[in-house]
Amino acid sequence: MSTAPEAAPDPFEGDDRQYSPTRLAGWLQEVEGPDRTRPEHLTRAQLAGLSPSALAVHNDVREVWHANIGPIDTPQLLALHADLREIVEANRQDGNKTKPAALIDAHPGLGKSTAVRAYGCDLFRRQVSLRGATTPAGDRRVPVIYTALSGNTQIRGLNAAICRFYGLPVKGDADTLAERAVDAVLSMKTVAMVIDDIHFLAGSKSNSVRMANQLKYLANVFPVTLIYVGVGVQERGILHEGFAPGDSPLAQFGRRTTALTLAPFQVADEEGRRQWRLLLKTIEHKLVLADTYPGMLAEDLSDYLFARSTGHFASLMALINRGCLRAIRTGAERLDEELMNTVKNDAAAEQARQELQAAVTAGLLTTRPAERRRSA
Repeated sequence: MSTAPEAAPDPFEGDDRQYSPTRLAGWLQEVEGPDRTRPEHLTRAQLAGLSPSALAVHNDVREVWHANIGPIDTPQLLALHADLREIVEANRQDGNKTKPAALIDAHPGLGKSTAVRAYGCDLFRRQVSLRGATTPAGDRRVPVIYTALSGNTQIRGLNAAICRFYGLPVKGDADTLAERAVDAVLSMKTVAMVIDDIHFLAGSKSNSVRMANQLKYLANVFPVTLIYVGVGVQERGILHEGFAPGDSPLAQFGRRTTALTLAPFQVADEEGRRQWRLLLKTIEHKLVLADTYPGMLAEDLSDYLFARSTGHFASLMALINRGCLRAIRTGAERLDEELMNTVKNDAAAEQARQELQAAVTAGLLTTRPAERRRSA
């Protein structure tokens, strides 16, 4: 006697959210998307009691959760947000006046893009809450837009990127595209424009005058606060536009732009060590592993994680995310040095690791605050 085949399990799509914030639809997902629900913490016995399909679903949810921890309200992020709010919210000038811009210039891997997008999302939501989701003319209100540049972008390419964000045609010369984008800015009541990877804008180091002129053109054309994000922008001489140091007052762009930064974590003093410990404790509380315990990161792996990340937030989060993935898939269900030594990290962090690790081993460097060392 034949038996009916078992019904196939319902497909599980997971909580991966694939979108590009450089398009309006994707940006709206980032701004308005629901917060993820923290996965249930299960003991080893509870994990063992799950069916294979239920275990696969639970592990998939945990993996997505660990990959999307953050942004975390570090002192650096909070200070940057306070500065941005002051700059943007002071820019209430009429359209016949140029609004001062902000430039966030910092080394790679510090989380500056994530931090600025988080500010942009907050500003977007506050504006919509205050003024409504639609404009008086009935258009969708888009208070903040986000775009990112590619290598050696010229002014037409930047204008095209802005049009592409709004879903507008990208045919025409630079002036035509700018007019099209300005119409969208005005109709959708955009007040701030985040332009990431600004160092790609005609980005040779000797081209600071041309780059500054292009950015001044943007400030003159778009009646918004421009928030630039980049790497090594000031080193290219953009703020003084190629003038000699004694002639720097002649540089208009430097007068119109407030330079901000995002510093890496450091453990050279007690305040830095306390901030590092607080960061690890915050991350630790968010991990969903069966055998996680208080102090797993902040006590037992503090020096190790600093050496391997060099205090760079992106390197730290990549390392922890990959470590959690390995801990789930191997059944280790916790993070320790033995497991973490099998996890690869970005090339820059790995290159700097040996010197820091040697200092830790020799007792020349510690991430532990003095009160924690006394109680050890």
